[in-house]
Amino acid sequence: MTNYLSFHPPVIASPSADGRGNLIRQLAEKRSGIWYNEAVSQQYYVYIVTNMGNTVLYTGVTNDLKRRVYEHKEKLVEGFTKKYDITKLVYYEVFEDIENAILREKQLKAGSRRKKVELINSMNGEWRDLYDGL
Repeated sequence: MTNYLSFHPPVIASPSADGRGNLIRQLAEKRSGIWYNEAVSQQYYVYIVTNMGNTVLYTGVTNDLKRRVYEHKEKLVEGFTKKYDITKLVYYEVFEDIENAILREKQLKAGSRRKKVELINSMNGEWRDLYDGL
């Protein structure tokens, strides 16, 4: 009979939030008979995408910027960005917790187009697509 308890490789089991925006993963490793949790750092992104003519702006928040911009580019999600052909990532910010990311997204959405354009120009004056650099 094989003793499965003698082998304990790390295993992700049901990631959940710890209240600070970090994910908790259960490690299948036993230390002195006690199972333990390890905090896993998570990043969140507030981003602005536009169409090829830079005439329409969309602000969003995500935990996986590359995946989310890919979804915009491939028009995988119905809605505003698909309707207006918004596929070019022109600005983003990185956050360690979701609460601050959501607050920043709301702040940007509430701001004028002029403020968003100034913000984009401060980081990406040529309005290049930043997707390939991710």
